[in-house]
Amino acid sequence: MNESAVKQGTIAYLQDDYLLIWADAFLIDRKAQNMSKGTLEFYRKKLKYFTDYCDTQAVKQITQITPTLLREFLLDLENKGHNSGGIHAVYRTIKTFLRWWENEVEPDDWKNPIKKVKPPKVNIELLEPANIDDVYKMIDSCKDNITGKRDKALMLFLLDTGVRASEVTSISLEDINLITGEVIIKLGKGKKDRQVYLGSKTRKALRAYMKLRSDSSNNLWIRDDGERLTYWGLKMIMKRRSKQAKVKTPQLHAFRRWFALTCLRTGMNVYSLQELMGHADLQVLRRYLKQTNQDIREAHQRASPVDNI
Repeated sequence: MNESAVKQGTIAYLQDDYLLIWADAFLIDRKAQNMSKGTLEFYRKKLKYFTDYCDTQAVKQITQITPTLLREFLLDLENKGHNSGGIHAVYRTIKTFLRWWENEVEPDDWKNPIKKVKPPKVNIELLEPANIDDVYKMIDSCKDNITGKRDKALMLFLLDTGVRASEVTSISLEDINLITGEVIIKLGKGKKDRQVYLGSKTRKALRAYMKLRSDSSNNLWIRDDGERLTYWGLKMIMKRRSKQAKVKTPQLHAFRRWFALTCLRTGMNVYSLQELMGHADLQVLRRYLKQTNQDIREAHQRASPVDNI
């Protein structure tokens, strides 16, 4: 925010409730709380949807926001093709913003309009995991050179830990214990550290990769030039390997879905899985749980005792 905007913000604080000034102030507050770049971008983007809509409705001040305006805005998002999850994310952002403003300003004779607006329902969509047969064809395409060893270990690592793409590229050598299989994920989503684990097959593949390295980099995953592997570099690896294996390129997040579903299907309790995946609560796991419920239903249909008499 420039000097003029800061001055305007001070005036707004003392005299009125100008929406755009307070939207900027809210984002500064989020940044001051040391939130991640991804979280800051999430708030900025979702809040802009709302402030842009308010501008079309000639709503310039927070006290002009009404429950009806909020409901019409949510309907407008739906009409523009936003899915239920995206609309709910915008609702949560507005709710957080208005509560923050209420606490910051403590306005007299003002009632928060969001309290009268019910959150939109979210359709729990089934999430497609990585096709494990395709992934193993990609692994089989890896040769016995350092690039092949790296790509094989990398794909097994993603399958075995369920870590996010941004997390796997940030791992340092000091974060991993190849004897016990413990891996520390530093500053994951929400800037929280957590611990994940590797099985014996993944550890073996990692050791094979590390034996061929002669560089001095402290990064676990590096490019051919010795620099740290980036998110986009990871995507290119998947694209190249899938092309060689003649299979569809898996989404990076599909590895995480495969991990979650496989853990649930093999009996892992949801609380342990929540910790391993770095979820703040169990809400996100509902999508995976719904998919495993479908597994159970299909299993019963195949083995119904009465139908098989």
